[in-house]
Amino acid sequence: MIYLDHNATTPLDPRVLESMMPYLTGRFGNASSSDHAYGSEAASAVEEARAAVAALIGARPREIVFTSGATESDNLAVRGAMSRYSDRGDHLVTCAAEHEAVLETARALEGEGKRVTYVPVDGRGEVDAGLLEESITEDTVLVSVMAANNEVGTVADVAKISRIARAKGALFHTDAAQAAGHEELDVGRMGVDLASVSAHKMYGPKGVGALYVRGVSPRVALEPQMRGGGQERGMRPGTPNVPAIAGFGRAARIAAAEMGAENERLRGFARCMMDEFAGAGGMLNGHPERRLAGNLSVRFPGIESKAVISAVSPDIAISAGSACAADSVEPSHVLLAMGLGERGAHSSLRVGIGRFNTFEEISGAAARIAAEAKSVARLGA
Repeated sequence: MIYLDHNATTPLDPRVLESMMPYLTGRFGNASSSDHAYGSEAASAVEEARAAVAALIGARPREIVFTSGATESDNLAVRGAMSRYSDRGDHLVTCAAEHEAVLETARALEGEGKRVTYVPVDGRGEVDAGLLEESITEDTVLVSVMAANNEVGTVADVAKISRIARAKGALFHTDAAQAAGHEELDVGRMGVDLASVSAHKMYGPKGVGALYVRGVSPRVALEPQMRGGGQERGMRPGTPNVPAIAGFGRAARIAAAEMGAENERLRGFARCMMDEFAGAGGMLNGHPERRLAGNLSVRFPGIESKAVISAVSPDIAISAGSACAADSVEPSHVLLAMGLGERGAHSSLRVGIGRFNTFEEISGAAARIAAEAKSVARLGA
């Protein structure tokens, strides 16, 4: 099988597994139990990983709060900020093409009496900066816009959006699950107040992520969403998942060292595939240039993408869109927000190219997918 669904999850890098193994066996201490060597050893591993994740996104180690993943980080950021700063206002501004972790949280907050504005995106998946600015009022507590879209790969101008939010006195959160480890991020320089990241999107283990919480200028506070032993500065209590956190740290260090060369290779692979798809009538969704290096969201007008996905399975693993809604028969909310309509959304598929794919895999998969798209189109004609 050729795996081409890296936006859903990435395989565990063998180097990451190697770094995790000691903490799954002999070094099994609880990082919160520092009265003996076992606990101290575990605590050191957690702090080394915290420093590595911080360095990857331009943060200070103390500004990194470990969580179970980007979904929890999104919930903690959005709910935590809206609750902590309720004296400032009751308004949240977000984007119509956000991940469901943000959108579902926003809808829940609406049910609790908060006000939410969903800013539209254009046909390339970019948020309308003018409308975003107009949407922010004196009652706006938080603006939440993702750094890179998980379905169509469009990369946002995070620094510009942050400036807009700050000028209006609002905090800015970005879901950076797809961007961290793949795009250059500097939360300090970009003016980000809160950022969600996930290990399994950068060749680390599942079940661990982090939330960046700005510590200075301004110092951001959050209302915890769970209560317990006070771990992670009281924002995310519970026994630290030391093996996963250690793996997260190793994945972050690898990404920081190899991101540039890796992206150059992935862009070459993406161009190769898109050339093949274009010959079969395929059209790119999302921004043609400002996009994740390994992401291709492609629509083949007049076909059902599920038919192509089934035709290439099990030899090639691709998807119709977000893994978080994979069982849904509803069209992608991202593609609908971009104005493609239901037919355009149902004719789109997502290819996620990754670190361990070879040129032979890419060229072979591209030809097979294109051929099956042509075949499905003929049958439907």
